[in-house]
Amino acid sequence: MKVAFYTLGCKLNQAETESLVGQFSQSGFQLVSPNDVADIYIANTCTVTHIADRKSRHWLRLARRRNPQALIIATGCYAQRNRQELAQLADFVVDNTEKENLLALTQTFSLEMRGLGETKQSQVLAATVRTRSLIKIQDGCHSPCTYCIVPKVRPHEYSLPASQIIDEVKQKAVLGYKEVVLTGTKVGSYKDDGADLEDLAQHILTSTGIKRLRLSSLQPSEISSEFLALWQDERLCQHFHLALQSGSETVLQRMRRSYSPDQYQRTVNLIKEMIPEVAITTDIMVGFPGESDEEFEQSYSFCQQAGFAKIHVFPFSPRPETAAAGMPEQIKDKVKAERNQRMLGLSQSSRRSFCEQFLRQTMPVLWEKETSPGSGIYSGLTGNYIRVFTHSEKSLNNEIAPVKLVDFHKQGIWGELMNENPG
Repeated sequence: MKVAFYTLGCKLNQAETESLVGQFSQSGFQLVSPNDVADIYIANTCTVTHIADRKSRHWLRLARRRNPQALIIATGCYAQRNRQELAQLADFVVDNTEKENLLALTQTFSLEMRGLGETKQSQVLAATVRTRSLIKIQDGCHSPCTYCIVPKVRPHEYSLPASQIIDEVKQKAVLGYKEVVLTGTKVGSYKDDGADLEDLAQHILTSTGIKRLRLSSLQPSEISSEFLALWQDERLCQHFHLALQSGSETVLQRMRRSYSPDQYQRTVNLIKEMIPEVAITTDIMVGFPGESDEEFEQSYSFCQQAGFAKIHVFPFSPRPETAAAGMPEQIKDKVKAERNQRMLGLSQSSRRSFCEQFLRQTMPVLWEKETSPGSGIYSGLTGNYIRVFTHSEKSLNNEIAPVKLVDFHKQGIWGELMNENPG
């Protein structure tokens, strides 16, 4: 049977889908593109914004049109938040607590719907290059952020056993992956039998042969000089994602974030002092309830001075059952759109300024794939999150090879390959 997965949202959702893809492949399902005709469609949804909700509903409707007889399943955070709404579009709605059992549930449900006529299945693995794997190490969040629905849809905080994570990293290395990304709802709160994220990262570095280790989003309070000392190992990617949300102290207070702009800036300074070539990326929300012109300018100015490598900008979206949804002084959509455009412009200029300082340097790149079949143009990422393109007569798929960064490219930096013997 053919199965198609569609994933929205955070790296944790992506990691969970990756795990499900492996389970379905090993059980004999043929994996196809989300845009292909399939027997089973599975949407791993996000509900952080109303736009994410809309995208999920749109894909489920498209899936029904592609194959009216298909089994359509919705899971993820939207399924957790509003099961009844998605039940109008999907045959089967699975919340986050049952997501890990989705294979067994799908097998049972599909047999119930279609009988036992489907007796022969071919085990066809997805035609993907095994370059980077997302590994879930933690789930759940109890933070009191007033705008966020995540504590409602992932309320139970827990960490996976360190031994299980180590084994998974080793398995990924054996399968040919060159990089793993540790992900979760709150990666920095990882705890297992007294071991924290620093201990886990150290254990991975000493116990596995993985070529690159990258961490997903962290909080300023989770970073110390002792933790940053781990980056003396070159396998740790020089990239930190620190979600700021706003550079205005009063807005951060209304959001109930756990830091001030000054505390955040001190963390940024510490990281840059200890890891000179580091990329620091962030999230910025515009149009939070009550955000005045002055507060927006404070946020803009903070981002301008921080020197971010990239800024993910998004307008405030009121989510049901969050405190911010009922706050007074909701910002008009027109104002949010204007502020969003200004921040996006700053994001582009910040990205260019960050990349510019590495022109004429030689850096190792993990090459992901050919941009289009037969083009000879390959795309990949440096450890500090610069998108690089180069030309090669030989395949660079899933290889780490150095390039000299020579010029800007419309989507990143153009590089000259330093040798034709990638490793």
